Amino acid sequence: MNDALRVALSDTGHTTESLAETVGVDPKTVGRWLTEGRIPHPRHRLAAAEALHKDVSDIWPDTSRRRDPIWFRPWQEIEREAVSLRWYESTVLPGLLQTEAYARAVLSGAGLIPRGDIERHLTVRLGRQGVLKRDDPPQFTAVVDEAVIRRPVGGGSTMREQLLAVVAACAEPHIRVHVVPSAVGAYAGLNGPFVIAHSHDHRVAGYLDNQLQGQVASDPEDIAAMMAAWENVRGEALSHWQSVDLMREVAQTWS
Repeated sequence: MNDALRVALSDTGHTTESLAETVGVDPKTVGRWLTEGRIPHPRHRLAAAEALHKDVSDIWPDTSRRRDPIWFRPWQEIEREAVSLRWYESTVLPGLLQTEAYARAVLSGAGLIPRGDIERHLTVRLGRQGVLKRDDPPQFTAVVDEAVIRRPVGGGSTMREQLLAVVAACAEPHIRVHVVPSAVGAYAGLNGPFVIAHSHDHRVAGYLDNQLQGQVASDPEDIAAMMAAWENVRGEALSHWQSVDLMREVAQTWS
């Protein structure tokens, strides 16, 4: 519960409805800021703080102690605002679908993150998953190589839990996961993972990951190349429900 926001509302005479109108969001959204302690999008934080005659840090102090890497922040804002996300992974499951145990194993196994920073990165990754649980979540479509669901990341029990969690997530109408079977030969996914995000105002951005840090792409030619790659990997993949059945079957092989 955000008591600082509640006090600020009382002091200024604002209600959840009046603040929502001022900021340009639904009153239920302001209610969640209050009762669930959610942190709004930066532009909504700023507008709300101005309406309440406060500094942003007075109402949402955690925003001044961000745990996410500086280089990742531009993409995190894009991801949070997206109306659709198209995600391809060749080696691990998408971060927005990872369980805590699986994510910890991925972060620990990378060897690039100091041991003392792993929990910080884990907190960021799990926190991002709220984008798929909000009232207006983006349409999320993921394509993964079959090797991803058969690689023993974190051990058998972790993989079983992870695959069953993805199967459960796929019951949501806005989440679709497709698997490229191992029988497929060369295809665009062999060139590496990527994400394509579409925003409310029809802007498109891409994200490419590497061993050091990610890269946000917005150049039209780059986006066109990523869209072509997406069409290729999606075309090679099984249907959504065929993929769910395969993941459920593979989950039973892990113990």
